[in-house]
Amino acid sequence: MKSLNWQVLLTLFLASYTVSSFRVQHERGAASVSSPAGVPPISEILDNLKNRPGGACCAALSYVLGAKVVYPLSPGYIGTTSSFWAVQEQTVTPNCIVEPTTTKDVSAAVFVLSAVGKHTKFSDECKFGIKSGGHTPQTGAASQPGGVTIDLAAFKQVDVSADRKTTSIGPGNRWGDVYSKLDSKGLAIPGGRVASVGVGGLITGGGVSFFSGRFGFVCDNVINYELVLPFGHVVNVNASSSPDLYKALKGGSNNFGIVTRFDMKSFESGKFWGGAVTYPITTLPEQVDAFVGLASAQPYDEYAALIQNFAFVAGNWFILNEYQYTKQPPQPYPPTFKPFTDIQPQLSSTLRVSNLTDFTIELGANSPPGKRALFVTLTHGLSASLLKQIYTAADTALQPIKLVAGLVYSLSFQPLPTAITTKATSANPNSLGLDASDGNLVLTLVTISWTLATDDTAVKAAANEFLKAAKAASVKEGKSNEYLYLNYAAPGQDPIAGYGAKNQEDLRRVSRKYDPEQIFQKAVPGAFKL
Repeated sequence: MKSLNWQVLLTLFLASYTVSSFRVQHERGAASVSSPAGVPPISEILDNLKNRPGGACCAALSYVLGAKVVYPLSPGYIGTTSSFWAVQEQTVTPNCIVEPTTTKDVSAAVFVLSAVGKHTKFSDECKFGIKSGGHTPQTGAASQPGGVTIDLAAFKQVDVSADRKTTSIGPGNRWGDVYSKLDSKGLAIPGGRVASVGVGGLITGGGVSFFSGRFGFVCDNVINYELVLPFGHVVNVNASSSPDLYKALKGGSNNFGIVTRFDMKSFESGKFWGGAVTYPITTLPEQVDAFVGLASAQPYDEYAALIQNFAFVAGNWFILNEYQYTKQPPQPYPPTFKPFTDIQPQLSSTLRVSNLTDFTIELGANSPPGKRALFVTLTHGLSASLLKQIYTAADTALQPIKLVAGLVYSLSFQPLPTAITTKATSANPNSLGLDASDGNLVLTLVTISWTLATDDTAVKAAANEFLKAAKAASVKEGKSNEYLYLNYAAPGQDPIAGYGAKNQEDLRRVSRKYDPEQIFQKAVPGAFKL
């Protein structure tokens, strides 16, 4: 198709597009469908598409953003693709990668991808992925094969307000970047528990932190989002400006736009007690009893954070418990964890008083990058009997793949008590669909990593067998729950549906309101759609 035809069609499209579809108020007034400030008119962009690599959208992006668009074999391109956690994402090959350094760059990129993508009926070359830390393992979650990847790695701001009650962070940070800066100031924010995990995906998927007993999900602690909507409109989203969109972003993942800044509640915090203890698998009965005791305690100890892992490595099962107790000043060996720390024998221990950065680095060391990986999850109620059945389901599902090259297989239990799920309120809601009526729950996760693509089918089959058996056990005991933690969900699972029918419909309604052309449904296929 000739450039002139592109120009005519796009001009007609933009002329017919109603400004009323984007009545979103922000600092600059009502949004419109014209080019964002500093971006050439779409007609000029389309006139300059000839003889440029990577298809129409990459060509248009290069015209607007110049050297901030990189192509295969360039250092920038290789740097982005190699920075994903799992091999499945490292091997995705987009036509080009956008490396924005400012919100204006993101706005320009989204404008081009929306306008040109609309014209091409969202052909593959104009579909795009959005990368924060790139820790989600499924193919295309934060990248786009044959399309465009927007890499937010440059957005590394960590800015503390004068009163120290708010910290603004960029989505290009890993949590270790954030904590290393806040530790030096005697501050913390609720955030990820693994240093290498990215800020953006964890928050928009809900997020669990060491501080969740006190402050709820990570998303419950966002005061304001700077968000780039379809066609590049930049808005600040908070409880006053857009309460419906504010709620939707708390659990709604990448379905509404690109967040370029999170304004988070921060609080005074110093060093605290925690670490990891390994035990032989023979201590399993005592372990699950201790877990149920801690998770069902009334009241729940809001300073306690626990991940109980049953790990299969090098042909053997063992138990690795990760404890944190965030009360100030540090309280080593608090009574809450005594039922665990009394269990013998202990094969190793790193229990100590340290800072938040150190503990998240330790957790990250247990899951290094560079392998194929898969998560699968379910949520259920509490009972020692059920936890034992779920371990048996994990062990049974493991058997056909236990000789897979490079296999590391783990089953994790994490308390999700009402102390966490009730922190969202009518004044500060989220979209996760959990409340006191769900009772005390458990987030269960199976993580599998392995080396060879030839084992993909067998590993996925094993994960599905585990999920089927574990779900059946939870249903039989009357302890099943439909909530799925989005950041742990596998391809084929539907965490948005797990938020409940009303929340799911609310999310769809908000999407239609702020994205009437459904750009972030049609052109951003990665992760979980509405």
